[in-house]
Amino acid sequence: MIQKKVCMIGPSGVGKTSMVAKFVHSMFSDKYLTTVGVKIDKKIVTIEATEMMLMIWDLAGDDDYQRLQTSYLRGTSGYLLVADGTRLITLDQVIEIQERVASAIGTAPFLLAINKADLTAQWEITDDRMADLKARGWSAFKTSAKEGTGVEEAFVELGKGILQSA
Repeated sequence: MIQKKVCMIGPSGVGKTSMVAKFVHSMFSDKYLTTVGVKIDKKIVTIEATEMMLMIWDLAGDDDYQRLQTSYLRGTSGYLLVADGTRLITLDQVIEIQERVASAIGTAPFLLAINKADLTAQWEITDDRMADLKARGWSAFKTSAKEGTGVEEAFVELGKGILQSA
């Protein structure tokens, strides 16, 4: 079995921790808990007949009060950028964060998860913005940590990207 480090990266309050809890433990909680530093979970997935243990590093949110600790990125095989579909500004923040991550670790597979798809009435990210991301070569998934929509698919797709880049 191969083991790969995956980082969850994005602004505060976008649902990174909730996505990990849904993926690893099939749980969701409405309680908001701020991640301090990093929280590590693991899950074994089978991708293209290969067993892979994902070591998931849930990093504290990147915002005005705290910057992403690039030391946590060492050894990362791939990362999941997370934005909040109900807050357009988080998409702009994720684009800027991705540029900093790329300059810190170089090229690594990544995907964008636009979380909170269960709140479609409050959705602020337009189809045009999604098309812009695809034009940049980004793979984006609409996810809902609450309902589980797209969460497993995003992690599996990232795992495929990691296998192909190895």
